[in-house]
Amino acid sequence: MTDLLQYVAALDKSLFYFLNLNFASSTSDSFMIWITTKKNWYLPGGILWVLLMWKGGKKGRILGIMIILGITLADQISSSILKPAIARHRPCKVLEGFRLLVHCGSMNGFPSSHASNVAAIGTLFIGFYRRSAIFWGILIFFIGISRVYVGVHFPMDVFFGWLLGGLIGITLIQLLKLAQQKSPLLRYD
Repeated sequence: MTDLLQYVAALDKSLFYFLNLNFASSTSDSFMIWITTKKNWYLPGGILWVLLMWKGGKKGRILGIMIILGITLADQISSSILKPAIARHRPCKVLEGFRLLVHCGSMNGFPSSHASNVAAIGTLFIGFYRRSAIFWGILIFFIGISRVYVGVHFPMDVFFGWLLGGLIGITLIQLLKLAQQKSPLLRYD
């Protein structure tokens, strides 16, 4: 088992260097820095949430509430529970010879909160609006990969962030379906 863990850790480190160093260009740097910067998403995310609550009907309002729950769960589980418990340091805290394009952040990076948050939101949107799957899949992918590209997460941090956020989104959707069976007030179709 120790050999397998060492192999996975070495593979993760190699993949980090590959993604961080091999695609460098001023265009890629600008795009990845923009997409990874949380504050760039406040306005479009806020507008989308307000539109869901205002113009989305019952379905949109339920999704809006689910998004708040999903972000809260994903962020708190990743940042307040798993990061301290697992205590895996970010590459920008332990490696050399890579490109750090943004502030490194806290000591621990597993799992990526950026990846878990956007995966939770995207999974919820896909559960409510299937036609949005391609958009959300692309956004989830690029936000996650950007965290490796800018030097603040290992690929496994991102992968497990995606997994956590996806599981949270799926769980919330399943809980809603159960609640809809008990209460017609929660049905929107």
